[in-house]
Amino acid sequence: MAIRVLLVDDQPLLRTGFRMILEAEQDLAVVGEAGDGLQALDQVRALQPDVVLMDIRMPRMDGVEATRQITGPGRDGPAKVLVLTTFDLDEYVVEALRAGASGFLLKDAPATELVQAIRVVAAGEAMLAPSITRRLLDKYAGHLPSGEEPVPDTLHTLTEREVEVLKLVARGLSNAEIAADLFVSETTIKTHVGHVLTKLGLRDRVQAAVYAYESGLVRPGAQ
Repeated sequence: MAIRVLLVDDQPLLRTGFRMILEAEQDLAVVGEAGDGLQALDQVRALQPDVVLMDIRMPRMDGVEATRQITGPGRDGPAKVLVLTTFDLDEYVVEALRAGASGFLLKDAPATELVQAIRVVAAGEAMLAPSITRRLLDKYAGHLPSGEEPVPDTLHTLTEREVEVLKLVARGLSNAEIAADLFVSETTIKTHVGHVLTKLGLRDRVQAAVYAYESGLVRPGAQ
C-alpha cells in the first residue's frame, strides 16, 4: 500500500512542488494539504495520513505546536511528522524534535532525499542527517549540560552496551552503522535500541538523541 502523505506549508507554490515530486513515486500518495497548523490538525483527523510533511513557521498555529498535538500521548497510531526547515540551524527544529517529530529536512534538499526521508520516517526510523544534527546541537551547546552534572537516575537502568548504543544513536548513526561499529548484527542493535527506549520512556530514537545530549551523556562537539 502507498504511504499516505499530508503536506503542511503556508506557501501554496511549495505545496504544489512537493506534490509533483511525491506523486511521481508509485509508493507515495498525497492525500491532502494544509496551510497552517490548525488546518493540519483537522486534516490529520479526517485523512489519517502516515506521514505529515510539516513546515515550522506558519500563521495561526506553528509547526511545533501542531506536531505536539499530532504526536502527543494518547494518540491512536499517530502520524509520523517530518519537519521542513529553511535553515539547518533553527531553534524551532530542536523544539519540534522535543515535541515528537521523527526528523527534519531542509526545504532545498534534492527530490530524491525528500522521497527517501518520507519512506524512512514511515518505516518508523528517524530522519536525522548526522552532520546537520551535530551542527544543530553544537549551536545550542550553551543551553545543554556541560557533562559535569550528575548522571540522571534513569541512565543507571541501562546496561553498559545499551549506554554505548545510545551514544551512537545520539550521534546520528543508523542501526546498520552502529552494528558495523560494534561488530554485532543489526537485529541485535534493534533489540538494544528497543530496550533503551522502553527503559527511558522515550517514543523513538530522535527523542533518545535529544535525551542523550540534554542528560550530558553526550557532549556537543565530542567525537
